[in-house]
Amino acid sequence: MKTIHVSAVVLLDLDGRVLLAQRPKGKSMAGLWEFPGGKIEPEETPEDALIRELQEELGINTWESCLAPLTFASHSYSDFHLLMPLFVCRKWDGSPMPREGQALRWVRPENLRDYKMPPADIPLIPIIRDWI
Repeated sequence: MKTIHVSAVVLLDLDGRVLLAQRPKGKSMAGLWEFPGGKIEPEETPEDALIRELQEELGINTWESCLAPLTFASHSYSDFHLLMPLFVCRKWDGSPMPREGQALRWVRPENLRDYKMPPADIPLIPIIRDWI
């Protein structure tokens, strides 16, 4: 089974809310809510991938020094295995804007379970709630 490496981030605003992005129509798992991020390209570190993805998907800039490792997800889907480090970021330049047609929502950590998420993301919710 092929392993896909993805990097994701818990963006925390000043009110302690977490940014979720809804997967747009046409993508696998469309309609599900997830933490921003994306595939790690060859020769990229997980931090480099996040910095690139946040710029591409949300139009914001951050730095490696602002990405703190929190935990990771390891989940087998039917046709691939996902390995996803999850970082926390509290500092960035710009306001997150949906640049790829996705919906965005700022959510209180205790309300994360109200949003339908991909199976790999669900075990991350209690870790985020306990950490924040």
